[in-house]
Amino acid sequence: MAYKGNNHQVKAKKFLGQHFLEDETVAERIANSISFKGYNKVLEIGPGMGVLTKYLLKKECTLYAIEIDTESVAYLKNNYLNLAPRIIEQDFLKYDVSETFNKEPFAIIGNFPYNISTQIVFKTLALRDQIPEFSGMFQKEVAQRICSKEGSKVYGILSVLTQAFYDAEYLFTVPPTAFTPPPKVESGVLVLKRKEDFSLPCDDKLFFRVVKQAFQQRRKTLRNSLKTLELSDNLREDTIFGKRPEQLSVQAFIELTMMIENDK
Repeated sequence: MAYKGNNHQVKAKKFLGQHFLEDETVAERIANSISFKGYNKVLEIGPGMGVLTKYLLKKECTLYAIEIDTESVAYLKNNYLNLAPRIIEQDFLKYDVSETFNKEPFAIIGNFPYNISTQIVFKTLALRDQIPEFSGMFQKEVAQRICSKEGSKVYGILSVLTQAFYDAEYLFTVPPTAFTPPPKVESGVLVLKRKEDFSLPCDDKLFFRVVKQAFQQRRKTLRNSLKTLELSDNLREDTIFGKRPEQLSVQAFIELTMMIENDK
């Protein structure tokens, strides 16, 4: 299926996970979901045919767009002449953002391709020093997972790592009819706002390792899932190791990491 622009036709490419957003109301709501405060640059990932782009261009910010699809890039350059010099024809996951932003803060926004959406979040976490806000469209279950709390069946690695640094809010659900071609599932829009103090009181790398290792065997207690870590017998007897990972809040994971870090 193709999206028809003014004088160009772009076919949605399945291998790129493209579903072009057509609903103007949804696009405007996404554009309004970030504050545009504390930074003046915004990067839109996967703008496609620019339905969200045109609302972002109305904001008091300098908009950049990164798009891997050559057909979409041609359409954008033809229809958004003011944006053309700031269109980056690259794969966001491979792109060195310092080429564009140096060490300046910027927000990320977009209707993200489902097949790389979680990788976009992980890269955002790696760039958290520069990214105070993030908003976008995901497959609904992925958006819900990112925003879920302990005790939920979908609470996991992405939930804990994201919420350690950002306040996550699920905003609204979007039906398949808002897209061309329509996806087979519902979509969800979320916003991430970086915490005022987003530095952890523990080693970041160890924290990531503990969280990932704990959820790789989510049905097991931490005593079993973290057994490859070199821990003292005394620490292993702590009651927290009798719990399963989905029972621990983000703060509890931070405290667990501190306990492991201080274990001598």
